Amino acid sequence: MRDDAAARFDIANRLFLRLYQASNLMHKTGTRAVSRFGATTQQWAVLGALSRPAVRDRGMAVKELIAFLMVSRQNLTAVLDRLEGAGLVERVRAADGDGRLRHVRLTPAGDRVWSEMLVNIRRYYEDALADFSTEECVQLFRLLDRLRHALSRMTGPEGE
Repeated sequence: MRDDAAARFDIANRLFLRLYQASNLMHKTGTRAVSRFGATTQQWAVLGALSRPAVRDRGMAVKELIAFLMVSRQNLTAVLDRLEGAGLVERVRAADGDGRLRHVRLTPAGDRVWSEMLVNIRRYYEDALADFSTEECVQLFRLLDRLRHALSRMTGPEGE
């Protein structure tokens, strides 16, 4: 039984190292993919989240965006400040009349930049996943989703 625990630890250690390496490589290569737009991978993620059809018109509350992207308020605020300064997003009062609640949404310029970025993003996805079949991509998605769910159970009350 001890050998099984040691082997599982070794596999887990290697797995998390591979995830860490892949994450760093995704950040480096992803930034390169959108660099001509002056964007970072964090900005890419925010623009992508705000471009989804379900939220495109009304935007998302900052709290929703934090939960969706699984980032800290501090990190998101800095990214939003840069995107707002570039004219790509705007913070607007929520339509429900709660003056304290602000939603973030793409501006028309942000929507145009996102559409232009999609050409590079599609190419990036194609290149990164070229060695995977569609079925393998789905399997990897499901496995990573299970890992994300397990890790989210380990977080504090606000996901941090």
